[in-house]
Amino acid sequence: MSRIEADTREHLLTVAERLFLDAGYENVSVRAVCATAGVNPAAVHYHFGSKVGLVSALLEARLGPLWEDALTEAAGEGPAGISDAVRIVVEPLVELAGDPAGRLYLHLLSRLLLARVELSWTRRWFAVAPWVALLRRHLPELSERDAEARWMLAFELIFTQFGDPLAGDRRLSARRVQTLQAFVAAGLSAPVESR
Repeated sequence: MSRIEADTREHLLTVAERLFLDAGYENVSVRAVCATAGVNPAAVHYHFGSKVGLVSALLEARLGPLWEDALTEAAGEGPAGISDAVRIVVEPLVELAGDPAGRLYLHLLSRLLLARVELSWTRRWFAVAPWVALLRRHLPELSERDAEARWMLAFELIFTQFGDPLAGDRRLSARRVQTLQAFVAAGLSAPVESR
């Protein structure tokens, strides 16, 4: 990708972020993003494929760095337990929830995950496979399929709590976050039933 293309791509992400913050995801069209950015009306489709592609690129660019270091470290050494893995997921979300832009990212991510939109993530930690491997390290008797199902349920619950667009500026209390973490960890580490 040339420097100009990279600059245009980043400019589109910045403009889309601002428009989503100001008007909300539903009220912003691809055409509005291109017009505000002062670029060709087809630029979003060229760089991202669609509005959903634009949003997934925005989320990866803004959220990826929050998890990258902790998760890479966790994958290498492995967290002390499943509770630690859940904490690694949840702590950055608590931080994000305290900021208007962070809440936007949480709402957008929640919207895409809960709608089960098929996304083409490029960053490792946005795929479920590393999480499955991490869980199976602690529960080797758990099948890959069951580990994936557990993580998908866990992510749905977590993002329902943090990404609820109806919550507005309401933040989860520290107690609620602890309860959420304990609940998710218990679900992930539940005994494996023989079939």
